[in-house]
Amino acid sequence: MKKLKRYQYERYAILCQLAYPDAAEHYHQILDPFYERQLVDKYGRLSVRLLWTDKKKEVIVVFRGSLGVRDWLANLVFLPAKIEQVNRTFYVHWGFSRLLSQPMYSSTKNVEQALPLRELLVKVIAPLRQQGKRFTFIGHSSGGAVAVLMADYFERKYPKAVKRVVTFGQPAVGSRSWYKNYLLHRKTYRICCDLDIITFMPPFPFYFWHVGKMLWLHDDKIYENTPTYERFFRSLRSWLLRPITYHYMRKYIRNKTLFDEH
Repeated sequence: MKKLKRYQYERYAILCQLAYPDAAEHYHQILDPFYERQLVDKYGRLSVRLLWTDKKKEVIVVFRGSLGVRDWLANLVFLPAKIEQVNRTFYVHWGFSRLLSQPMYSSTKNVEQALPLRELLVKVIAPLRQQGKRFTFIGHSSGGAVAVLMADYFERKYPKAVKRVVTFGQPAVGSRSWYKNYLLHRKTYRICCDLDIITFMPPFPFYFWHVGKMLWLHDDKIYENTPTYERFFRSLRSWLLRPITYHYMRKYIRNKTLFDEH
């Protein structure tokens, strides 16, 4: 399994942030080198962004996380739902399976031509795949869950077409069977930050399983594949001791860059 490099992490993180409406004014310049195609929901909100260049074979597919009360309520429906992944059936979180089938339309079409997200995305991606490009699926929160589901579906449909999967603050997606049959464990990086409660969801750890390699950003370090219970108790201990740790000299040194502009 190749390591996720710092520049890749930074780029993917900013592109995930750019999927939200309030981020464009801060990071819009990162989009300048890319060709872009957007998929939007029935409200006209950006839901998926495809980015690519002529020089590189990588196409980055960015999935937005939840926006608004309706999205969050759907995320809280923990019921398992059956999903077809190219002749294989699995049980996954109902709210995330719903996102794959929600009506979407391309930025080049009108709302009357909407298709289910999974069907539309495969159709939009087809010309790029025929050019020999490979696909990186990324997303934040529920967008990360959809990225994992979509990447597995695409890999089953077009073997070796997926370059990597990177998610940020992603909840667990599916059952034990889903975990065992997921095709991209060695290409999937799941980024968690400190005590991000969403990464512990849904609250049924022996039914809903995470996939891929976990990279936990905690106390200025990166931990790999830390068990859920250990991550929770370490985070809790860190939170309880935080007033004391702010006294450590390393905290003062870490903030040295603040004086560059003082």
